[in-house]
Amino acid sequence: MSQPPQPGPHRNGDRRSRRRSGTEPLTARSDIWLRTLLSSIGVPFFAAATALFAWWAASSDSHSSPSDRVLMVLAAVCGALALGAAVDLLVLRRRRRQEREQRR
Repeated sequence: MSQPPQPGPHRNGDRRSRRRSGTEPLTARSDIWLRTLLSSIGVPFFAAATALFAWWAASSDSHSSPSDRVLMVLAAVCGALALGAAVDLLVLRRRRRQEREQRR
């Protein structure tokens, strides 16, 4: 049996390092280009899905299958996902700009 990973050494004055319990590096970052690609695909896809579900809900009635309420919920979920992807793109743009400024 393998043993679980032990937390790394802690610095006495660093509060963040005392709270850590994993073995990941302190400077771990996500893959910015992959997040950018996924968000760039997600925004138009979920925006189109939002419009499609909203149009479908508007042209259906409460007796059709799926009901107009279900379609409106799907439109709202897709809208929230499109908004989340758009916010992620803005965060990534700001992070890349900060990295460029730090290099100078």
